[in-house]
Amino acid sequence: MSVTSAAAARATVYGYPRQGPDRELKKAIEGYWKGRVTADALHATAAEIRRSNWRQLADAGVNEVPTGDFSYYDHVLDTTVMVGAIPERHRAAVDANAIDGYFAMARGTQDVAPLEMTKWFDTNYHYLVPELGPNTVFAADSTKQVAELKEALAHGLAARPVLVGPVTYLLLAKPAPGVPADFQPLTLLDRLLPAYAEVLADLRAAGAEWVQLDEPALVQDRTPADLNAAERAYRDLGALTDRPKLLVASYFDRLGDALPILAKAPVEGLALDFTEAATANLDALASVGGLPGKRLLAGVVNGRNIWINDLQKSLSTLGTLLGLADRVDVAASCSLLHVPLDVTAERDIDPQILRWLAFARQKTAEIVTLAKGLSRGIHTITGELTANRAALASRAASPITRDPALRARTEAVTDADARRSQPYAERAAAQRARLGLPLLPTTTIGSFPQTGELRTARADLRAGRIDTADYEERIKAEIREVISFQEKTGIDVLVHGEPERNDMVQYFAEQLTGYLATQHGWVQSYGTRYVRPPILAGDISRPEPMTVRWTRYAQSLTEKPVKGMLTGPVTMLAWSFVRDDQPLGDTARQVALALRDEVHDLEAAGVSVIQVDEPALRETLPLGAADRPAYLAWATKAFRLTTAVVRPDTQIHTHMCYAEFGDIIQAIDDLDADVISLEAARSHMQVARELATRGYPREVGPGVYDIHSPRVPSVEEAAELLRTGLKAIPAERLWVNPDCGLKTRSWPETRASLENLVAAARTVRSELSAS
Repeated sequence: MSVTSAAAARATVYGYPRQGPDRELKKAIEGYWKGRVTADALHATAAEIRRSNWRQLADAGVNEVPTGDFSYYDHVLDTTVMVGAIPERHRAAVDANAIDGYFAMARGTQDVAPLEMTKWFDTNYHYLVPELGPNTVFAADSTKQVAELKEALAHGLAARPVLVGPVTYLLLAKPAPGVPADFQPLTLLDRLLPAYAEVLADLRAAGAEWVQLDEPALVQDRTPADLNAAERAYRDLGALTDRPKLLVASYFDRLGDALPILAKAPVEGLALDFTEAATANLDALASVGGLPGKRLLAGVVNGRNIWINDLQKSLSTLGTLLGLADRVDVAASCSLLHVPLDVTAERDIDPQILRWLAFARQKTAEIVTLAKGLSRGIHTITGELTANRAALASRAASPITRDPALRARTEAVTDADARRSQPYAERAAAQRARLGLPLLPTTTIGSFPQTGELRTARADLRAGRIDTADYEERIKAEIREVISFQEKTGIDVLVHGEPERNDMVQYFAEQLTGYLATQHGWVQSYGTRYVRPPILAGDISRPEPMTVRWTRYAQSLTEKPVKGMLTGPVTMLAWSFVRDDQPLGDTARQVALALRDEVHDLEAAGVSVIQVDEPALRETLPLGAADRPAYLAWATKAFRLTTAVVRPDTQIHTHMCYAEFGDIIQAIDDLDADVISLEAARSHMQVARELATRGYPREVGPGVYDIHSPRVPSVEEAAELLRTGLKAIPAERLWVNPDCGLKTRSWPETRASLENLVAAARTVRSELSAS
């Protein structure tokens, strides 16, 4: 490796965790919503988090810190504000008070619905979907972007603003309500580019040398029209005279057909992911003749998983890249938003295992080490390379990664193990006879409000302030309240409310071998919702039943059916940090067998309805179409392996939310669940129409209550959504339920909303019986 050719190599990142070391941002925002924190105090907390993040990065040796990646709620919503694409229904609120209007777009109000929310590519991060139409007028507002750049520069830091690129922004958008569904937001590109040009000019005037424009949508399979839009966008932006240098960033997969377009575009730099698609991007870059005269930002440290980097392997990749660009800088593969902040905060993980893990701060150190080795020579990082090799060898040799008995059981699985004993039509008749449910049966998705008292009880148990018996009495009291409320309200299929569960993945992970739980590994899911994804470190098994006791107790309180509630194998993987040392399908089979044992035990305990949630099935869909059939084959088989053990008259439910379901309708059918509940309120029953178009034959519960908003839907609003659903799904196959679990809602909202939901179901039943 030539040291002199890499002398200018710099270390940088695309983005950093936003929450603060103790989730200070979450607490400040939620305090503001409740009126306990002033706007000035909220802004001061945010400024301190930004300052701390930049200082950590600079102190670690990062040469160029990102700005603009910080957000009070979502960076796509920030882009909507930046380009002035405020929905008309929110315009007055935004004009009256910018921050309150911003939160109204994110969460809605009692009178105004929020923007739709869905997953950011194949991650568990949720973004707010822009609403655009032929009458949309863009108007640049660079206030946030300029202010944050100036903050960083005032601290004496080299800074690079990061923006969502114009093509990705339009490809993520949807037609606004009332706009024909076939409207293509990408047709607004020529109208949008002047707003970006104005923002770029403002950033240059504020001191920006470089601006990063994120275009992850270009790693997906794109149409000729999409690619033409990318070519025009960067031809026009590159031709601007009043602009900073432009770095176009892609991540999450190989760049594909967009690579030659961006390589030829009049921009100064390109960022590529060399972790998810290292070989493909290397080969493609070489095939277009590299990036002569341009900067290449090489994402060689995985920004989405928590395993330490193989430094020697990354150095080899970087060495290969040196001849393909004018200069090569080192980065993570994507924003570090998707990993926790600092592994050294973990006190309950074996120190031997901690050596295998890298969170945001540790990944930053890896990036800096690689940049140093690239610039100054491998001899300058000998110590780091030695320690890295030892840690990698320790993990590879650890006995926790392989359980011979479990692997033998997994190998013995046959196709018959993943098939129900009877076809759906016969099962449906047996289930109707057993359950005796009315037309348009009502249910909820599973969780009820996680009150402050419940969280306090868990904290008290961990701290030893109460004993297990006292804690369990508190859980029983909560279950009694949840069951009593549902019976009084008139819900048909009940749930126990999950008061004992901290998280729908973590709760199970803590009871399965092979998983590790963190205490401080918080990652943003959406807005102020943070989760602690567990770590899949070894082979998975279930030592003992996990949910049977509480489900049996709930069922003892009522004659109505109580659902057993489990998280499915794909979601257990998607919402964890998964192993990178074996195929995902192999890990999924292990998890499925553990859950199969739980399903068997629930049925043996008399549970007649079992829900196995798979909200991540669409989220984990590969971005490239060529990779999807193999994924969907093992993913749907893992679900069937989990559920096929039950009798025909036991009803299997599944649940999905906040994703583009149209891409996986066949896979939903292949799950062979008896009932599926789906998010539909924000998208106005779109999924019901998609299922009907594809001839989906089973029972469906499209949500009529948006649980990610504080608003309480009226009886008529819920009834109207049901009427819309009935245009697509026959009444005998339509269920009535919220979009998702109620964990994040308060009890007053929950009571009012579910009472209205049941009243709406009764109203529409009466209409059907009268017709």
